[in-house]
Amino acid sequence: MAPNENVDNGFESLDYVDDEQKLHHEERTKLREEEEISVERVFQHQLVPSWRNQLTLRAFVVSFLLSILFSFIVMKLNLTTGIIPSLNVSAGLLGFFFVKTWTKFLEKSGMLRQPFTRQENTVIQTCVVASSGIAFSGFGSYLLAMSEREAKIASDSSDFKDPRLGWMIAFLFVVSFLGLFSVVPLRRIMIIDFKLTYPSGTATAHLINSFHTPLGAKLAKKQVNVLGKFFSLSFLWGFFQWFYTAADECGFQAFPSLGLKAYENKFFFDFSAIYVGVGMICPYIINISVLLGGIISWGLMWPLIKNQEGHWYAIGLGDGDLHGIQGYRVFIAIALILGDGLYNFVKVLTHTLLGLFNQIRNKQRENVLPVADQDSPSSPQLSFDDRRRTQLFLKDQIPTWFAVGGYVAIASISTATLPHIFPQLKWYYILVIYLIAPTLAFCNAYGCGLTDWSLASTYGKLAIFTIGAWAGASHGGVLASLAACGVMMNIVSTASDLMQDFKTGYLTLASPRSMFVSQIFGTIMGCVISPCVFWIFYKAFPDLGTHTSEYPAPYASVYRNMAILGVQGFKSLPKHCLLLCYIFFAAAIAVNLIKDLLGKRGRFVPLPMAMAIPFYIGPYFAIDMCVGSLILYVWEKINKAKADAFGPAVASGLICGDGIWTLPASILALAGVKPPICMKFLSRATNVRVDKFLGN
Repeated sequence: MAPNENVDNGFESLDYVDDEQKLHHEERTKLREEEEISVERVFQHQLVPSWRNQLTLRAFVVSFLLSILFSFIVMKLNLTTGIIPSLNVSAGLLGFFFVKTWTKFLEKSGMLRQPFTRQENTVIQTCVVASSGIAFSGFGSYLLAMSEREAKIASDSSDFKDPRLGWMIAFLFVVSFLGLFSVVPLRRIMIIDFKLTYPSGTATAHLINSFHTPLGAKLAKKQVNVLGKFFSLSFLWGFFQWFYTAADECGFQAFPSLGLKAYENKFFFDFSAIYVGVGMICPYIINISVLLGGIISWGLMWPLIKNQEGHWYAIGLGDGDLHGIQGYRVFIAIALILGDGLYNFVKVLTHTLLGLFNQIRNKQRENVLPVADQDSPSSPQLSFDDRRRTQLFLKDQIPTWFAVGGYVAIASISTATLPHIFPQLKWYYILVIYLIAPTLAFCNAYGCGLTDWSLASTYGKLAIFTIGAWAGASHGGVLASLAACGVMMNIVSTASDLMQDFKTGYLTLASPRSMFVSQIFGTIMGCVISPCVFWIFYKAFPDLGTHTSEYPAPYASVYRNMAILGVQGFKSLPKHCLLLCYIFFAAAIAVNLIKDLLGKRGRFVPLPMAMAIPFYIGPYFAIDMCVGSLILYVWEKINKAKADAFGPAVASGLICGDGIWTLPASILALAGVKPPICMKFLSRATNVRVDKFLGN
């Protein structure tokens, strides 16, 4: 028996050797493949700076300058159409350019002490996006909706609070930091345990990683050169256009490029470089959706409803009267926005709950069936990149007591402070919001990690209707609901933004502590810079917020009327408007449902949220955006590699140049300097009458 056992064991040993050799061969092959695709092996010989060394003075100086630039860009987009593309690429690219130029100069002079790293680049990008995110979070919606201008437009001037620098800055400081503290304890769960994607954060990280490789640095330099050229052209084009805008409906922005009749219905190309750039960045389906919404509304519906003047609404009402045709424009747009928001809220919430259920179930399975000789169930499957990133991500911890204590402290200060800024917003409204806000912040951060879709505005609308109904019209419900909307939006949006930044930091080996500090610093900058930029616009353009203005701020009117609906109900709507609202609310849900059911082919189905915007202000900007799409499409057909490499740089240059021109334009307007020329376009018959009049 013994010999036989030895023989058997010998055969087993030979088989084991063969298997082991195969295993080693497979491991070596896998290792070679991993080395080819590994990012961190490129950087493995570079020392990762400590979290304090990632937070450099030059990074904060560059962040401050870029924050001012991006705040003007975001504010202009916010006050015109509300469509704001992702500016993360531009922030990362410009941050790389400025600091790289700085370090090269110091290196030549022998004064360079610390090289420029991808972690420092990540800090700059985080600061800039956090700061400009404050500009996006509500100045064109709930904050402007509180003003007397919007109250008069909505025929509800009993409840308003005009913007002032002091209370706006104070309000932002007491509400903008809570979201950061609410999700800090969840960073490990979200990033490492759940392995959420956060597509925007991941894409930004890949961009920054590529910049800091030798090949990527060369490409980044070329991209910056292209961005600089189109920045200059866009800025000079804005300056040139200014000379011809001495009065309303003058200049290239009033060029009836598709005919005078089309111009009357807002169909024209207004030669805006910023929206051509936005069109190049936004996906094709968004641009087409906006154009389709304009065709349905201004091409078909409004002319037909206009024919019902005297039947559906009174004759002689002004074009901006909500009891007339303007009521249909505003409330049908609201119905589309609410339908789309409700569908996506339910969809993302379902994804969130299912994802949580699967994560918990898998954890339970791993605990029930542990694998021998493993410290953690997933450790053997971790790649070199994941091991290195996880090790450094867990190295610098942010204590949970610090996050919880920070949230409680800021919530206490905010609960005591906000009723002094808004007497209509009672302390118990705020307390209820802060009790449920961490749960909603988690839902938004988790859903954003799955879908890249932040539902901050949807949570804000929920606050409008709940607090508005709770407060009632007699107790300042309109203003209370708008303020509550601002509180909720700031909490849930900053929570998802921070988690996106943690994902970016995880992939670039930036410390969670440096990410958190840079987010705090960026938020502080945004709380000061954004109100100042908004104040310049508000003072420079007295008609800001009206539908005939260069800056119509469509969402301000939408949010004001949502608050009125939440408090007063539907009694103020013109005839058949409520029926049309029901139809478009249901249509928005149906379109989204069809889009999801079609799977990959659903990418050709339009987006109701994008379609809603031109219902109120017209499709003129959609023409510009579609021109941008067309330029990119033709470029991709001619040379896809160049289009992919330089398309974002061209778009960013167009956006940044036209956006920064608003600063000198606003200063000129504040100083009372008016353009010298008015360029207008007349029909032949009108021109004959003008000639006769002038001749006489």
